[in-house]
Amino acid sequence: MSTDAVKRVKEMTMRLIRATLISLCVILSTTYGWQPAFTSFQKNASTEAAAARLNATVRCLSEDIGIRNEAFYDNLQSAAQFIENSFVDLGYEVESWSYTINGRSFRNIVARLKNNESDEYVLIGAHYDSCFNPGADDNASGVAGVLELASSLKKEPLRSNIMFVAFTNEEPPFFQTSQMGSRVFVRELASKKIKIREAIILEMIGYYSTGWFQQKYLPLLGPFYPHKGDFIALVGDFASRKMVDHIQKSFSVQKIAPMRTIVAPRTVPALSFSDHASFWEMNIPAVMLTDSAYLRNPHYHKDTETWDKLDYQKMAAVVEGLRMAIVKLAN
Repeated sequence: MSTDAVKRVKEMTMRLIRATLISLCVILSTTYGWQPAFTSFQKNASTEAAAARLNATVRCLSEDIGIRNEAFYDNLQSAAQFIENSFVDLGYEVESWSYTINGRSFRNIVARLKNNESDEYVLIGAHYDSCFNPGADDNASGVAGVLELASSLKKEPLRSNIMFVAFTNEEPPFFQTSQMGSRVFVRELASKKIKIREAIILEMIGYYSTGWFQQKYLPLLGPFYPHKGDFIALVGDFASRKMVDHIQKSFSVQKIAPMRTIVAPRTVPALSFSDHASFWEMNIPAVMLTDSAYLRNPHYHKDTETWDKLDYQKMAAVVEGLRMAIVKLAN
């Protein structure tokens, strides 16, 4: 090869390396939020009282009971009993939709708020197991939100039936397997002659950060979202766009908690990492309410994911905002 040819090859190689590095830098920069902060969380006497109840539930599940999954089976059973007792204390009749894995019984816990004679429900759910850690945010916070909604919605004049569900086995080793609690649940709907009109899944709603550039995103999304992790996110697929729009509009009008939304194909992996995807698979409109998990929370799936890391006042504002959105959705 001539000297000129070698020189051209080197120049082309350098251009390719520079272009690659520039592309990587651009992509990396878009994994952090660019937008400024916006609407703040509201605080009042009602949210303060709710914050105390949310705190108590999260602390019980994550500290008093602790790690709860198949490997810590007794703890998982204790968590299920606590949730069942909590529903009973609120005046609900509780159903255990049980199934067996390797000779052990696992159960999804169901409570129904009947407002008409149909077998159609709006479902509100969260998983109660944890990933070999205390699981305060993931997902004691979601369970606490479901129980708070079960309490507050019982007092509302609603036209639609509401079903509250605490799912088991969302975390490994059952994550995205046929034995995942919510997948078992949706398979049982037909035999039980129950129709779920829409599903709202609470998946980590307690961790917030006001530090700059502590909120991450999937590549290319950062320019369109805030740089502070001080908001709640709502995730839906195209089939659930109407739900997303309804809930977002309700939050925008209430101005009780800042919300950002994303509607994307259900094939995007990071957006389907929870129980809402089980409903998508059955073509049931479903959304996930989340603080964005590992994209924000440095304690995610670690031993440090404890009850004292969460902001219960902001959790309470989110739950109150969701309550008002559900009232409109259910009427």
